[in-house]
Parts: sequence; structure tokens; C-alpha cells
Amino acid sequence: MPRSATNRHPTVVVIGASAAGLFAAAALTEVADVTIVERDLLPDGAKPRRGVPQARHAHLVWSGGVKAVNDLLPGVTDDVVSKGGRLVRIMGDMVSRSPNELWFRRFEATHHRNLVCSRDLLDSVLRGRVRALANVTFRENTTALGLVGDATRVTGLRVSTGGDELTLNADLVVDASGRGSRSPAWLAGLGLPKAPEREVNAGVAYATRRYRAPGTTANDNFPLINVQANPAKAPGQGGIILPIEDNQWIVTLSGTRGGEPTGDPGSFEDFALNLGDPVIGQLLKDAEPIGDIATTRSTANHRRYYEKAQRWPDGYTVLGDAIAAYNPVYGHGLTVAAQCAIAVRDILRTTSITAPGTAKRLQRAAARPVAAAWDLAVGQDALYPGATDTPPNALERLLARFVDQAVATGTGNPRALAALLDVMSLETPATRLFSPDMLIPMIFGPKQPHLSRAPLSEQEWKSAS
Repeated sequence: MPRSATNRHPTVVVIGASAAGLFAAAALTEVADVTIVERDLLPDGAKPRRGVPQARHAHLVWSGGVKAVNDLLPGVTDDVVSKGGRLVRIMGDMVSRSPNELWFRRFEATHHRNLVCSRDLLDSVLRGRVRALANVTFRENTTALGLVGDATRVTGLRVSTGGDELTLNADLVVDASGRGSRSPAWLAGLGLPKAPEREVNAGVAYATRRYRAPGTTANDNFPLINVQANPAKAPGQGGIILPIEDNQWIVTLSGTRGGEPTGDPGSFEDFALNLGDPVIGQLLKDAEPIGDIATTRSTANHRRYYEKAQRWPDGYTVLGDAIAAYNPVYGHGLTVAAQCAIAVRDILRTTSITAPGTAKRLQRAAARPVAAAWDLAVGQDALYPGATDTPPNALERLLARFVDQAVATGTGNPRALAALLDVMSLETPATRLFSPDMLIPMIFGPKQPHLSRAPLSEQEWKSAS
């Protein structure tokens, strides 16, 4: 039976069909009919697309994100795993060297399970699940041009498709377009003042290449290998081996100003061997490279404080990387995007999407997961020379030293590690680091001495050759 004019279902337009847009659409289908506007033609299956060049680099979803994703789309991580992804035990299935150059012991007693796969696979599964929702429509090859409305309320989105321009009317427009968001210009065009912004840019460059997993590593659930950069030793250099589907490894190397990796195939493995620990380079010696090297420098932490805007129009919300983009080394972008969508959904379960002030409430709610990830990323990156015009103050430096000590304690104590992972996975606030689980081991020392080398078993070394 058609809906009456007095019982019209609200309408939402979401800008962008990447992960943040798909999460937002899944959240909003509870209360509205959703149209996703995407400038590209979306591929069938787990294939790359032009609008997500960063997809070639290593990605993961922290356990806080896994929980949020399954809340939005129940069972979706099982779908990813059935197609070759993995739920990785942290730290049981991970060999990781911390920024202060200590190896984490591979404690297996934590509940944390991170989702690991290629970004193409993840996006493909998410698209399939969202396409199956009854009240979601995709408009591909459609470019967002600007907002319709005024400084008090946004009423729709102007788009271009097939050479024609038209207006998509909406009760709510959601910008989930990522780092390239045009929201600042669009809001200025409505006569609204610019929201405060901050950038912390450690100058990180990334170089990524795929390899065919050597030996029998694919069959043995080979661990992630992560050598993190040390901000106290600029340039900071690091790398990760991410075992993914199809018996492949994604290998991403990184370096800050003066120590950047390049796209030169001849220097890729040498760079890995010359990290603070050579384990990644050693593991690559028997691995077969697949394809070219992808590079990027779009890694700055950039935040727009929309929640602090003095005036905010009804009918408009910004989510995910369009609010804040992070240095990808921390792996928080996907988790924050899913948690932003959860925050929006929870508000709209008790508040009308068209009620005055709802959009501002949504923006404030979305800022909470953004702020948690921002503080973790900036707390490290602000220590690099030239990263920010406002260097860390005395309190921030004190907190950074505390976090360093917390990490050092977590490398050798399972209780402290669990507390550290609760925070890093965005499951709990940073205040968890001040709990007895962390403070008691920190005061009395770790139960076990620090490791002197990467905790790979003899069998794992053999499987990689």
C-alpha cells in the first residue's frame, strides 16, 4: 500500500559509496529511504575502483570496528571470512614491534579479533549487503555539485549525471565522501562561518606491493608482521606484512620526511631490510612480487571540528574521514566510520530525523569516536619535526611519556596489554590506561623480560622459506 502524504517516509541522500557511506546507509535504513550518490561506476566483485586509490595499502578493522560493523550488518564479518578474510587474534596472531622499539609478547588471552583482508574484498562484501537492503538506492556515475537550502536548513543535493543537472530532495544529506570532502566550501556557500580545523602532518609517505605468500605460510595462518616507526628517531620508518586472501601478502612500507620509501622496485626490499628491525625484509627474500608498487603521501591527520560550529544547518551531517582523516598507519579510519554510523543510528532511534536541532545532535555524536582516534594518532605524530605549527605542550608531552610507559608495560604483561588493546581498538576510552590493570604492572614491572627479537616460531620461519 502506498504511503500517504501525511505518513511520508523520510528521505536521506548519502554522498559516497565507500565504507563510510555504506555504513551510514546501513544505519539510516531503520528510519528512512536512502539514496547513495557515487561519482564512479562501482565494480562487480572484489576489484579496485578509481575513487579509492588508498585501497591498495594495508587495511584492517580493529575489534571495536568489528563489533560496530556486525551491529550495523549482522554477520558481515563472517561473509568476509568465508571469502578469505581473517579474524586475527591480537597479539596471538601478530608479531609487532612497538614505537619504543620493544617487541610485544604474543599473549593470546585477550578477546580482541581484528578483521584482516584486502580493502577491495571488504568493500565488495559491504556493497553486496547494502545493495540487498530494501530501501537503499545507488545512483552511480553521479557527481555531487552542492547543497540546496540555506544557512538554517539543507533540503537537498544538486548532482550531475549523464550530462544533466538535477536536485535530489532530502530530509537529511550525509557527507561521507572522505578526505576530499567539499563540505567546507558548501557550508561557506550557504553563508555559514568556517568550522575550526587542525592538521598534524608527520610527512609520512607509503609504498605498497603485493607478494605471493612464500612457502606454506598461507596454510599456516601466518601472523601479521608489524614494525612500527619510532617518533623519537626521525625519520620514522616502519612496515607491515598483512596476509590476505588468495595466498597473498600486502606489504606496506612507510617513512617520514627524509626517510620516505619510493616506487622503485629495486629499493623496496632494501628499505624493508633497513628498518629498525630487518624481519620484514628477511621474510620477503623468498616471496614473489605481484604487480607494481603503489605510493601515496596523502597521510596527514586533518580534523574539522564541526561539532564546535556556532551555527549548523538542520538536514546536514558529515561522517567518517570527511570529519577527520588520520595517518593510515594507525588503522583507525574504518573503525571510526562504523562507529560514527552507530552513533547516528542510536540518536535517530529516539529522535525524529526532521526535528529541529537533530542534525547538530548527530554531528556531536559522531565527534566522539572521531575524537578518540584523533587523540591516539596526534599524540604520536605531533612528536615528529615539522608535523604541526603548535608543538605539544607540557601536558601533552607528559601524556606521551605515560603512553610510552604503558606500551612498554604492555609488551610484557598480559593484563596491561589487554588494557592497551581496549584503548587502541576504540572499545574503551583512554581512561582505561589509568586502571589497575595497567597501573599495577607499570609500577611493579612486567612479569616477563623484554624480547630481543621478533617472536616468530621456528616453524613460522620455516614456513616462509
